[in-house]
Amino acid sequence: MSQTSSMKLLGARNMSCIVERMEWNNKMDLIAYGTEKGEVVIQRLNWQKIVTFPTPGEDVRVRSLSWQMDETLLAVGYSNGKVALLDAESETIISGLIYEDDIKKVYFSKAINAQENLGTYTCNAKDKHRRFLPKLQPLTNIDPCLKTLDQKSFPKGSPCFLVVIMRSGKVHLLLLGALQAGSIDLTQHILHPEQFDVYDVRLNGDFNAIYALLRDGQELKMLHFHNQVLQECMAPMLELATHCAHILETKNYINDTQQCLTEAWETVQLEMDNKLTKYANSQPYGLISAHFLELHVFGFATFEVEEFLFETLSEKGFKKIANSVDLSLSNLQSLVFKQLNGSAINMFYFLNTIAGFGRMSHFFESLISPEVANEAMRACGAFVLKVHELQRTIDTLVYDMKLFHAWMIFTILRLSHQEIPDDLVLTEEENIAMADFLCAMEPELEDRSDDDEGEDDVEPLSEVELPQARSKFNLERVGQYLENAYLSQPHTRDPSQLWEEMVAENECLNDCRLFVPHDKQLSLVQQRDKMFNAIDAVFHKPTESISGSFKLSSAVICNDLPPMEPGEGLEDREIVTCSYYVNEAARSDMLACTISWQEAMILEVSRAGDGLVRCMRIQLEPGLFSSAHEDFYNLRFVDLQFYNESSLSILAQSTSAVSGMRPHSFFIQFSLSAARNQCTQHQMGPLVKLKEATVTHSIHDVVDGAAFKGLDGLCDMLAVSGSRKVATVLSDRKRKMTIFEMEIEEEEDDTEMSQASFLEISKESVLAGVVDSEKPDG
Repeated sequence: MSQTSSMKLLGARNMSCIVERMEWNNKMDLIAYGTEKGEVVIQRLNWQKIVTFPTPGEDVRVRSLSWQMDETLLAVGYSNGKVALLDAESETIISGLIYEDDIKKVYFSKAINAQENLGTYTCNAKDKHRRFLPKLQPLTNIDPCLKTLDQKSFPKGSPCFLVVIMRSGKVHLLLLGALQAGSIDLTQHILHPEQFDVYDVRLNGDFNAIYALLRDGQELKMLHFHNQVLQECMAPMLELATHCAHILETKNYINDTQQCLTEAWETVQLEMDNKLTKYANSQPYGLISAHFLELHVFGFATFEVEEFLFETLSEKGFKKIANSVDLSLSNLQSLVFKQLNGSAINMFYFLNTIAGFGRMSHFFESLISPEVANEAMRACGAFVLKVHELQRTIDTLVYDMKLFHAWMIFTILRLSHQEIPDDLVLTEEENIAMADFLCAMEPELEDRSDDDEGEDDVEPLSEVELPQARSKFNLERVGQYLENAYLSQPHTRDPSQLWEEMVAENECLNDCRLFVPHDKQLSLVQQRDKMFNAIDAVFHKPTESISGSFKLSSAVICNDLPPMEPGEGLEDREIVTCSYYVNEAARSDMLACTISWQEAMILEVSRAGDGLVRCMRIQLEPGLFSSAHEDFYNLRFVDLQFYNESSLSILAQSTSAVSGMRPHSFFIQFSLSAARNQCTQHQMGPLVKLKEATVTHSIHDVVDGAAFKGLDGLCDMLAVSGSRKVATVLSDRKRKMTIFEMEIEEEEDDTEMSQASFLEISKESVLAGVVDSEKPDG
């Protein structure tokens, strides 16, 4: 018996709920499984739970699990169209995507070896921007739990593709989890879309083609699509994808800062609403400004003002309000000057780099449109100008509010005949500024006479309606920038700014594309959305170029399938189970799939340029001259997976129960190297009919080809890892998980389990699983 067929039971547990998906990490001692509740659980080999990720919604199922190669990142596809990237190490949701259709499968490709794909293009140092750009400060005010899926950071690690396969037949490719690297609709390449189902879609080992295993009518086909853009532009794509990830992270940072700005501004309004705004709303519009101006200029206070200053408000109470408002405004200043301005500059740097890539047309012509990239730079520059405009507006408000607070305390002390400190006495310049602030405290309402000309019967607004839309100490000068609407009080032109004067005198400068536009009517939110739309347009080009470059080069007919019944459910269609493996040593791509309940086909497509494909068809039924035990008859395929490049793990179960015999299953380790002589060789072409050119062999007839291990009961699912040397089997209607250690050394034969012992799994292990499943998690 070969080492790969030696197995040892490590343990078995009865799970608290049905397990629907399993996947081993190729490097670490981690297995992930999805439950019927839509939860994703990650645990160790010793059954220790690491983390449980809750379901993203009600009645949501886990469709697929895939670990990133040599990383702790897990991609999960859900039935509601969501794809989440989960980090087992930090126990957080890293990123997420939302599609409009049910997910069939998601998976990470193998790592892209940049050294093999650079060609004549040389990538710059990784994260070179860190030399020039200061690190963005963390946003301590925002709660990480409040972030949505699309607001998280993007994964780091070895560069690879994330492939998302939809049940509708659409396939999406993402590079580094950020750059949309093309898509394809498989229904456009079949003859019978009314009887269509997709089983798997895989990138080949050179990342220049995909294999699609699907149903077309009553035929099982493997379609081979070549992509010239992927073949020629892999190194530039990696460069572009890296900057795309930086840009998307910066977009998320801007969104988070915008949320912090809104919260800080609401805090300012709340502090003002405590006393000051309530008093302002109780007065007719324009009267409070007149009363305060009269108090400032003539020193006379009306009865209403005195009542407000001494009964409603006191010196101590006003100082408390002033301190709170000053602190909130200071936080607002910091967010705009540091976080928002810093992220806008970072964004401009990344877009400027992409625009520079666009000038290297030899490498980036199919990926970047220079005109679109320059337009995104102009939109980002306009956003930077809007941030500076908001910064000046906040600085003005901070100065005015500090002046107003000092004047109010000075007035309260003066009217109460108390001693006034020297630092509260305003200078002549400050008195003029104070008068201007009081005059602008309640700006004039918009004159609607021009709009309503000819409508004499329009009733004027009543005084009851006015306070609902009134200005609150003219705080709208800042608040209007945080609304998704045009500015009601646009920033006035500063005569000291020579550039603004020049642009105002020469309108042609506004239309010149060499200068960044400055639209004074847009709010900060509108300018941000305009910039984001321009950035999204930059990344349309690579998606269109790659999607349009998929060309069907070969269609391989594997076998005939029974017709699909009109009311057939998704689970009833799964006659076809498949597995994929990239054989680096032989420079080939290996695909194994079941073509019926009793037959499977193993394909090995060469990537050496010769267009050869090896094919082997195997069946579970013993051959005519086989002297097999009666237990090996009437078996059907349940699941199969590549253990490594030389072994295929198969899970089979009995189809008909013999009287007096319990239903049973078998774990089969099939040696591909031993069966190599049974392969037939074919040439890839536009149409290859393998079902007519291959012969089916029984796995019992392959010398030293198959090693059977009996398992008790009916098993439902298999998960293996050749690098971790483990195998996991689900049984008892997917409620019992059994883990085996593979490749036991010869000196450990005393601990190796025999076929009989497999059929009598220790009661202690089963009972331990029952006890553990009844214990609450955590």
